[in-house]
Amino acid sequence: MNGHSGIGRRAFLGAGAATLLAGGVSGKTGASGRPDGDEVKFCAFADIHYYPGVFPHDTREWLERVLDRAEKSKVDFIIHMGDFTHTPVRCKDYVDFYNDFRIKTYHTVGNHDDDGNSHAETLAAYRLDRGYYYFDRGGFRFIVTDTNNCLVDGKWTHYSNSNYYAVGRKDGNLITRVPPEQLEWLKATIEGSPYPCIITSHASYEREDGSPDRAAVRRIFDEANAKHPGRVRLVINGHHHCDHVRMLENIVYLDLNSASYDWMDKTHTAYPEEDVKRWKHARHVIAWNDPVNAIITINRNGHLKVEGQRSEFYRGVTPVMAGLPPTNGRQRRLITPNVQSFEMTIAYPGAS
Repeated sequence: MNGHSGIGRRAFLGAGAATLLAGGVSGKTGASGRPDGDEVKFCAFADIHYYPGVFPHDTREWLERVLDRAEKSKVDFIIHMGDFTHTPVRCKDYVDFYNDFRIKTYHTVGNHDDDGNSHAETLAAYRLDRGYYYFDRGGFRFIVTDTNNCLVDGKWTHYSNSNYYAVGRKDGNLITRVPPEQLEWLKATIEGSPYPCIITSHASYEREDGSPDRAAVRRIFDEANAKHPGRVRLVINGHHHCDHVRMLENIVYLDLNSASYDWMDKTHTAYPEEDVKRWKHARHVIAWNDPVNAIITINRNGHLKVEGQRSEFYRGVTPVMAGLPPTNGRQRRLITPNVQSFEMTIAYPGAS
């Protein structure tokens, strides 16, 4: 397969190293039914945007539906891709409900997680020492990266108390950055891993309108795979509120859709007045009926299964019906209320 193929909705485009599978995974299994120590299953969701009175679906029940699906799917853990809540300090009960859930949960910090309080307060609420870290589960290393940085007048500054709004209006290339110190840490963490790696981030390392440091990050991934085939296998991001999958140099990049809505730069009048009165930004969003998320199973032999989720547009209002474009971003990806499902195996010759 060439290094720049894409995966469309519910189908993988291309041939060669990646092969669609209809059957299950063979091999010795543990009590969970998954290969013992060689497979991990987890729930991933993004951009749930809990902000009472501001965005639709502003109840804990919306999050509970994600966690309930994860529990019924018997996942090993749950992780989000950022923009969990705009005010972590004021939403302590909501955050702690997730933190203390009976299945282990993890955070990837997003830009809006640092809206209503300082970054230090966000880290404390999310029980993190810093925004980038790693953990090992099921024979894989999960590396959580932090794209929430600005470069202003040659000085690196982390998002805090919504400071990125002013910077972003000045020059969009100054935001969603990954500082050199974190790049060095990322390279060392991948190189020193005894396991294949899965990377998470808020801003994309794949999209043209993703992190300005995406080329430097992908170079780290590709160099690691050149030395250790299959060392980096899956990269997942949120932020862009889009459902898309793409393969670059034998790495699967999952642009994970928002669990709640897509933001529209222009307002619309398609929602009734009761919605507008209830949610401050109702006229700026196109929302879904369900908190879409992904159940992801991956094993050491290169098998990857993503069980997505299909929903419908809230009140049946599509972007086109609201007089808005049907796509978002520079790459004009279709706005849908879904997370696609796919299943594949990638061969990693020489992988240990």
